[in-house]
Amino acid sequence: MDFGRLSDLRYVDFRLPPDHPGTAAVLARPAPLVAPPQVFVGCPIWTNKAWLGSYFPAGAKEADFLSHYARQFNSIELNTTHYRIPDAPTVRKWRAAVPEGFRFCPKMPQSISHERELYNADDLTLTFCRAIQELGPALGMTFLQLPPHFGPERLPRLERYLLDFPADVPLAVELRHPAWFADTALRESVFEMLEALGKTLVITDVAGRRDVLHQRLTTPVAFIRFNGHGLVPTDYQRADAWAERLAAWLAAGLQTVYFFIHQKDIMHAPVWTQYFLARLHSLTGLEVAPPRIIPQPVQGSLF
Repeated sequence: MDFGRLSDLRYVDFRLPPDHPGTAAVLARPAPLVAPPQVFVGCPIWTNKAWLGSYFPAGAKEADFLSHYARQFNSIELNTTHYRIPDAPTVRKWRAAVPEGFRFCPKMPQSISHERELYNADDLTLTFCRAIQELGPALGMTFLQLPPHFGPERLPRLERYLLDFPADVPLAVELRHPAWFADTALRESVFEMLEALGKTLVITDVAGRRDVLHQRLTTPVAFIRFNGHGLVPTDYQRADAWAERLAAWLAAGLQTVYFFIHQKDIMHAPVWTQYFLARLHSLTGLEVAPPRIIPQPVQGSLF
């Protein structure tokens, strides 16, 4: 995730802002209970060749990477769907490769979000939604990442698109244009619209755009994209802060967490996740298996 990434972190205030006042109201609202709350953690891709010999078996074939990935993480930010709509056999193959309890979070195709900018995209949307519904119970939450140039002047188009979006496909929305957050009245109206439509607003924790760290939940689901910086001290301080915030939200009624880790070096993601999940477990008691380096077979010697 290059969006908002900075090379110089000296002047970044990485503290989490206070919750938006609307968050408490969303969490306090009666809703069908998910018992216990569910926490899903993952990375943006599963074809991590750097994990061969550590988190993947040394001789693993690329065709089996998803299966091995799903033994380390219980979710995936499925970026491959951003570039093409998968066919049904491909989706069924993905579903068959993961264990029960795993969740895919497919990104909406760029042909819808970036090229057509939600205009005249109904047919493509229905095609995409039918494809990912082949995931069955392994479908977590689809997310719509709007391009940085998609600003508030297109609010009517966004609202119309969300109103027409298939109700049986959970959807999160990521806003990137700074103008969505610059005007208080506009920002609040967008938050309220998403809440009224039952759409989850993505929270992004990235150094160069602290405005997208709005801490406003619009549903009892948190969808968080975290951009780390190579296991520097602030990465661990942010892990502590997020564990504490999520523990508070879960205690207040949050039902589901999707938390996706972006690190420039993919070897850092499992290490950070181990620390983060240990902190979350200590605060909540929730058991989410962390990624672990797996034992590798050692060839015997005749001498």
